[in-house]
Amino acid sequence: MKIDTLGVQAFVAIADRGSFQGAADSLHVTQTAITQRLRKLETYLGVTLIERTTRSMALTEIGRSFLPQARRLLGELADALVEIRETGVARRGDVSIACVPTVGVQYLPRILQAYAARYPHNRIKILDHASSAVEEAVLRREVEFGINIAGEHHPDLVSVPLTEDRYVLICHEDHPLAKRRRIAWQQLQSYPLIFAGEVSGNRALLDVALEKSELALRSFYEVQRSSTAVGLVAQGVGAAVVPALAIQKGAYPTVRTVELTHPVVSRTLVLVARKTAQLSPAAQALYDMILEQATLKA
Repeated sequence: MKIDTLGVQAFVAIADRGSFQGAADSLHVTQTAITQRLRKLETYLGVTLIERTTRSMALTEIGRSFLPQARRLLGELADALVEIRETGVARRGDVSIACVPTVGVQYLPRILQAYAARYPHNRIKILDHASSAVEEAVLRREVEFGINIAGEHHPDLVSVPLTEDRYVLICHEDHPLAKRRRIAWQQLQSYPLIFAGEVSGNRALLDVALEKSELALRSFYEVQRSSTAVGLVAQGVGAAVVPALAIQKGAYPTVRTVELTHPVVSRTLVLVARKTAQLSPAAQALYDMILEQATLKA
């Protein structure tokens, strides 16, 4: 059924203004156009809504009954159009973000699933980079925002804390430490380890923490990505120190996780954006969902 919106609009305007000319002025059309719109609506409905003579006009009984419904119809239509205009862009659009690789293992997927359910038409591009590259991608506007390891950052950036991520020891189920629930860092000194390489943001953080505790560990293998360390551990190459978020639950049944204590070392993951950035509606929606998730966990 075709809805004669113009006719309904003309009818309400005539009723509100009390004349055809007043209605025409309010809608910025001619009086002839108003008359034609009303006549077309009445013809479609098969009833007379307004009785008019050369000197006066009045609503018929049917017209008086229809007027509240007509006002409500136009009001609901206006509200729907405003809602679509305000939210339509946010529901459609491409989003580019950067993050340190471990964020994509188990932290980000749940949020992306929720985002995709709410905005099914949006595409997301994820640049999984080392910490320094995440910052550069945000600064160069390659992405709209990023998720990075907390630390000193460029003055043009602003960061918001998301979550704490502890460093843990992972080892193969056949490793001598596999049955331990927790272990002090000092007890790792006799074991060759798979450790974060110099390029990794984790390395700088771990070096500072261990130096404060006057600890020196044997780095037998160095890798730039924690996912590589997990794969090596799963094959029994050695034990590794990685962020807890690097371990995807159930993905490696032969890998065991051991808490590291004395000291407890963790990193803070933060949302990073340019201070002057105006995020696209699609990116803002994702940004807000990530913050909301962090608030729920706090």
